Amino acid sequence: MKIAIMGFGTVGSGAYETAKNAGGIDIVRILARHGRPGYEHLDDIITPNIDDIANDPEIELVIESIGGVHPAREYVLACLRAGKHVVTPNKNLISACYKELMDEAAANGVKLRFTSAVGGGIPWLFNLLRTKRCDEIEEVRGIVNGTCNYILDAMYDKGADFGEMLKIAQELGYAEADPSSDIEGTDTLRKTVVTTNLAFDTVVSEDEVPCCGIDTIQSCDVAYLKEKGLVCKLMMKAKRSGDSFEVYVEPTAFPAGSLEANVKVNNNLITLTARDIGTQSFYGQGAGMMPTGQSVIQDVLDIRDGKEQAIEAGSSALKADNSKAVHRYYIRHDRMCEHIEPFIDIYEEKDGIYYCISKPVAVEEMHKMGHHRKEKGKEMFFAALAE
Repeated sequence: MKIAIMGFGTVGSGAYETAKNAGGIDIVRILARHGRPGYEHLDDIITPNIDDIANDPEIELVIESIGGVHPAREYVLACLRAGKHVVTPNKNLISACYKELMDEAAANGVKLRFTSAVGGGIPWLFNLLRTKRCDEIEEVRGIVNGTCNYILDAMYDKGADFGEMLKIAQELGYAEADPSSDIEGTDTLRKTVVTTNLAFDTVVSEDEVPCCGIDTIQSCDVAYLKEKGLVCKLMMKAKRSGDSFEVYVEPTAFPAGSLEANVKVNNNLITLTARDIGTQSFYGQGAGMMPTGQSVIQDVLDIRDGKEQAIEAGSSALKADNSKAVHRYYIRHDRMCEHIEPFIDIYEEKDGIYYCISKPVAVEEMHKMGHHRKEKGKEMFFAALAE
C-alpha cells in the first residue's frame, strides 16, 4: 500500500519508523515545510504542497499528524474527497470535527481511523470499539494526560511545588513551552469528547463538557489530601444514565490504595465498564514518538487488511445531561464567602487557609463556582471525592 504522511514531527516520524518494520507499506510522500535532521535521505519525497498528495492517484492512504484543527481539517477533507483513507492521532481535529469528517469519509467510500487519538500506544479506543460489538458501554473514565499525572505524582511523592514540577516536565519534554492545554484540562477534555462519542454513538461538543484542570493546585492541597489517605488525579468521566449520559473533566481524590492513585509518572490508566463484561482497565504510555507512531500504523494495517470498525457517528439519541451528576468535593480557598459557605459540610482552618469537605454538590455548580473564583483572581482548588 502506498501512503503519505502529513506532518513529520514526533508522531509522524514515529509512524515512519514503525512502518519500516511493518512490511507492505510504502511511504511515497511526506508533507512538511522542510526536512528533519537525521532523515536527509527522505528529502526527495518531501513536499510543502498538499496537492502533491491529494492529486496523486497512487496514494491510497494518508496519515495526518500535523496537529491542531487548521489546516489539518482542510487537508483531511481534501484527501477524503480524493478517495483516500485517512488515519490520524489528532484528538483536537477529531474532537472538533468528528461528525463532519466521518460523514465525508462515508460519502466517499473511504475509512477514517483515529484509535491513536486517545491513550497514545494504549489500545484503548480499539478495545472500546471491540467491547461495544457485543456489549453495552455503561461508563468510561480515566487518567489520559501524562503531563498532569507526572506533575501530580511528583508532588505527592516529593512534596514538590506545582511550578517546580511543571518546569521539570517541560525540561523532560512531557509538557510544551505553553502548557495550558495540559494543566487547564483542555487536552483531557478533547480526549473525553472523542471517547464519549465512540462509547455512546453520539456527537458531544467540547462546550457541553464541564472541565477544570490542575492549574490552581498547590502543594498544601496534596499534603492535606495525603494526610487523609487520598491522592489527586485529573480524570475524565462519561457515564450512561437512562436516555442520557453525564460527562465532565475534573481533579479527583482517590483512596491511596486504589488503582488510579497508583498510576505513576507520565502513564495513563483508562477504564470501561460494560453491562455484561464488567470493568476493564488499560494502562501504559499515553504519548510519545514510538507508542503513538505504532498505534497509527496499526490503524493503517487494519485498513489495508480490510478489518472493519463499528463506528456509527451520531446514530444514538443519547444526549449529554449533567443534571444528575452530584458528589462531594474537597475544596481549598482563602476565606469563607457567601458563595461557598452554603456548600460546606466540614472544614479546617490553618494559617488563614480553609480546607473543606463539601455537602453533595452538582458537578456543573461546582465547576461554575471554580471558574468564577478563578476569573476573579481568588484562591481556590477543588477535587471530587471518588465514589
